Amino acid sequence: MKKSITRIILILIVVLFGAAMYYLYQKNAEDPVTYETEQAEKRNIVKKTVATGSILPLEEVLIKPNISGVIEEIFVEGGDYVKSGDLLCRIKVVPNLNALNDAKNNIDESKIALEDQRRNYDRQQSLFGKGVVSKVDLERAKLTFDQAKQSYSAANKRYDIVKTGTTRGLGSSANTQIRATVSGMVLDVPVEVGNQVIESNTFNEGTTIAAIADVEKMIFEGKVDESEVGKIKENLPLEITVGAIENTVFDAVLDYIAPKGVAENGAIQFEIKGTMKKQDSVFIRAGLSANASIILGKVDSVLAIKEALVQFDKETKKPFVEVEIGDQKFERKDLELGLSDGIFVEIKSGVSAEEKIKVWNAIESDESNENN
Repeated sequence: MKKSITRIILILIVVLFGAAMYYLYQKNAEDPVTYETEQAEKRNIVKKTVATGSILPLEEVLIKPNISGVIEEIFVEGGDYVKSGDLLCRIKVVPNLNALNDAKNNIDESKIALEDQRRNYDRQQSLFGKGVVSKVDLERAKLTFDQAKQSYSAANKRYDIVKTGTTRGLGSSANTQIRATVSGMVLDVPVEVGNQVIESNTFNEGTTIAAIADVEKMIFEGKVDESEVGKIKENLPLEITVGAIENTVFDAVLDYIAPKGVAENGAIQFEIKGTMKKQDSVFIRAGLSANASIILGKVDSVLAIKEALVQFDKETKKPFVEVEIGDQKFERKDLELGLSDGIFVEIKSGVSAEEKIKVWNAIESDESNENN
């Protein structure tokens, strides 16, 4: 019995020893860890944040009528260039019956008054010829008669204006002829012949006849998140990209940042505006969606490395890299960093372009891939 137990123990010891030897053999058979290296290089680094928005005219004027009626004729369409004073459309007035009736009654009253003053003037002339009244009385009767004629003429013109919107003698001043108040391109004509329009007054903004703008003066209008607004300031350069215009970047300058944010979809957004530089070769249509890269900082031809190569001291939090000094031998070198774009970072001092920098997180990446 004792011999059997001894044999079993010996067998277990031999098996365990063999397993240990096999494990050590496998470990020794594995390839040694080889760290890759990279070198610093000259690069241009641009630090920027992106805002989304659209391209709009700097000034857009909405043309509205000062009389209500129906569109009788339209002389322009979207895309036409007009000058201030050019005729845009003509309106046919639909008279108000009460106003028309009052104007007609006013004509009748003025006619009665005119006939009365005519008879009085004729009477005064007759009496003056007989020497009964003085010249002063005759001149006074003549003045009253002339005023009555003027009132009768004004009543007739007022009736024409109420009925048709214009009258003889007004010419281009007639308010049935809607004219451009500024020079520029017609962006939109939202009405058609036969549409009824409402005059612009104190109580109503009126119907828009046309929208006119100078398309050579365009701006970018967009919004940035509250997390980014603290990084930007006025007069920063913008690079505008328009989805509808490929491979073209438009320059602009940030000239407005809203002092108050607006809540949208659970986040606070701040409006920004940037004036675009004049473009002679490319026509930008108003309303196009665009993205603006706000240039926070830019350096050209500086020594830079990938941010992934930089390590930070656990105690001092200072950046450093490991530089190769022999075959798979590395030493630490502290760095002075500059501008970063999130991928590459500027190296002000610490390493040169010839030194090879250890890719320190390669092992962790490999192990994480194996675990996955």
